[in-house]
Amino acid sequence: MSSNTSNGFLAIANSTFHSIPSDEEITQFVIQVVHSEGYALGDLGINFMSDDELLEINCSALNHDYYTDIITFDDAVGNMVHGVLNISLDRVFENAQDAGVAFAKELHRVIAHGLLHIMGYDDHSESDRLVMRQKEDEKLDLFHVEP
Repeated sequence: MSSNTSNGFLAIANSTFHSIPSDEEITQFVIQVVHSEGYALGDLGINFMSDDELLEINCSALNHDYYTDIITFDDAVGNMVHGVLNISLDRVFENAQDAGVAFAKELHRVIAHGLLHIMGYDDHSESDRLVMRQKEDEKLDLFHVEP
């Protein structure tokens, strides 16, 4: 599905058998997260895929041979969010089970995580990871994502 936003274009694709929240819910969440940081939404793609599909991207684009939940490609310009979020729904599902939270909550957390990267947040150091986790929680609270 794709939709025009006030300033850009949001494309959402799911190549897996996993059910995800509606495109409208994802769109509203993305807009709230972006606006809450003082950014505007430009052109953004969100691709939901399998572990194997994301591993292929991780190997070819980043030369990393391991599974991950998200790979974000950041094309932001100023305060305009442009980019692509590639998300493994297999990994999100497993992470949700491990953390004892609902799949939808973990999925929203991963989407927020990718958006926060585009908006300049990092998670390389322990202090960066703490700030990132706090921001993710803040965004989940904004949208009232339940456990």
